[in-house]
Amino acid sequence: MDLTITAILLGIVEGLTEFIPVSSTGHLILASELFGYDAATWAVFNVVIQLGAILAVVVQYWRTFWAVGKGLLRLERISLIFVRNILLGFLPSAVLGLLLKDQIRMLLGSPMVVGWALILGGIAILAIEKIARPGPASGVAQLPVRQALGVGLFQCIAMIPGVSRSGATIMGALAMGIERRTAAEFSFFLAIPTMLGASTLELVDSREALMAGTGPVGWGLIALGFAVSFVVALAVIKVFVAYVSRAGFTPFAWYRIVVGALAVYLLGQ
Repeated sequence: MDLTITAILLGIVEGLTEFIPVSSTGHLILASELFGYDAATWAVFNVVIQLGAILAVVVQYWRTFWAVGKGLLRLERISLIFVRNILLGFLPSAVLGLLLKDQIRMLLGSPMVVGWALILGGIAILAIEKIARPGPASGVAQLPVRQALGVGLFQCIAMIPGVSRSGATIMGALAMGIERRTAAEFSFFLAIPTMLGASTLELVDSREALMAGTGPVGWGLIALGFAVSFVVALAVIKVFVAYVSRAGFTPFAWYRIVVGALAVYLLGQ
C-alpha cells in the first residue's frame, strides 16, 4: 500500500479511537495486520501521531486550560486542585511505564493479546455499566485525592495493548462514583501528560534514525498522520461527550467484544 495512504488511514484510526473506550493502540496494531504494513517500521509514527489527538483536547478545552493557567498565577485553590488531580492521575502510569518499558514494547507486538483484551475489556464495561452508581455532576477540580489517584491506578491497566487508556480511566472513574461527563473529561485531560510522556520516550529512543532520515517513515509522513489524527479527534471529542452523557458506554462494549472475537478468530487461522 502507498505510504501516504497508509499514513492517512492510520491517522484516521488514531483520531477515531483515542478518546473512545475501544483502544487506539490496539486498533493500530490490528491495522498493521489488516493493511499489511510492518508495525515495527511504523512504531514511532503510531506513537507520535497520538500528539495530534492530544492537541485536539487542548483546542477543545482551551478555555478550561486558560482559566486554570490564570488561576495558578493567582494561586487560586480550584486551579491548584485541578493540577493536583491531573498529576495524581498521571503519576502511577509514569512510574510504572518507566519501570516496565521493555515489557510493554514486547506486548505491543502481539495482535492476539489485543484481541483478548478487547473482549475482556468489553465484558468489564458491561459489568461496570450495570453496577456503577455515578454521583452528582461535579468537575475535575472537585475530585478528592482518593478518586484522582484511583483513576491513575486504573490507567496503568491500559499498558496492556487493547485495554484502552480512555476505557480504563473512564470505567475506573465510574466504578468509583464519578459521573459520566466528569469521568470522560478527566480521561481527556490525563491523556495530555500521559501521551506526551510516551511520545517523548519514543522520540528519544528513535532520535538517531529520525534525524538521519533513514527508513521509509520520515517526518513528512509523521506530520501528515499528526494532522489527520488532530482533525478527526477534534470531531470525535465533541460527539463523544454529548453521546455518553446521554446514552452511556454499552455500545462501545459490544463493539469491543465483536471486533476482539473477530480478531482472535482470524489471527488463529
